[in-house]
Amino acid sequence: MNDIISDIFCSCFNKTPQKTERCAVGIGNYVYIVKCGDIKYIIRCSEDNSAYDDTVCWLEKLSELDIPVPKVLFCGQYQKYSFLILNYIEGKDIGLVYRGLTAEEKKKIAKDVIEIQRKVSRLTLENIDDEWSWADFVDNMLERSEKLIVQNGYFDVQKVTRLREQKVCLEKYFSAVKPVAYLDDISTKNLLIHNGRISGIIDVDWIGTGDDLTFIALTYVALLNMDCDTDYAEYLLKERGCTADEMKAFLFYSLLFCVDFMGDRGTQFGDKIIEVNDEVVKRLNKIYDMLWEKWCEKKFKS
Repeated sequence: MNDIISDIFCSCFNKTPQKTERCAVGIGNYVYIVKCGDIKYIIRCSEDNSAYDDTVCWLEKLSELDIPVPKVLFCGQYQKYSFLILNYIEGKDIGLVYRGLTAEEKKKIAKDVIEIQRKVSRLTLENIDDEWSWADFVDNMLERSEKLIVQNGYFDVQKVTRLREQKVCLEKYFSAVKPVAYLDDISTKNLLIHNGRISGIIDVDWIGTGDDLTFIALTYVALLNMDCDTDYAEYLLKERGCTADEMKAFLFYSLLFCVDFMGDRGTQFGDKIIEVNDEVVKRLNKIYDMLWEKWCEKKFKS
């Protein structure tokens, strides 16, 4: 694959790169850092012919909102691959630097992220189906988790079943959720941090539509799964502001992402298999039990 990446780079820049290095990220794509002289670039490749149509569109729209996303330098087709060449943004995923961040840095990042989400919420969404329903998103998440947990066999599918039974508690809340745009995949990844501040947002292949609390719930579960403090998620909630009903939904979403994580373990995406072992299984079961206890407390207090 390195040869393909070099050939793509040469075809666009008429230069031979000094170094190509595959990134650990990129489950659905091949993602490489390419160095030429003192400049770095990102090259993403996919065997899907239309893989980056939406990506290019959203990056342009987000850039217009003054959100720090990569610039599209080239986009095209090479042999069987679609490719995208972006400028390199200095920084690391927040999950990789999280333990080294101070409380004040986490607060500032949370404040800036919520401001970014407010900008994104002003985007005009096209082609929204008249029958759009947030409850459908929840159902699809549950169905996906159930299917993968049964397929992989590492967790008890009953965890999904009893969560599905609790959905009725939030039917009124879900029915009131509107199709509002938000970045749904910036948790402990895709949010780049440099010198304690946000330097960029990457891997924007789509835009979430609905309840932005899900991105905070995803962040919360990801931090728990890393065995880190959850201060950053708490700062996000505080900066956003939440009603009692929203906090109840947040707990439900946290459980939803917990079973989603369970479903992913042992699943193969492209040429990568999501790691699973006894320690991973024990940790996720423990997180689920803790979240379930909190959910029950919140439900009975309502």
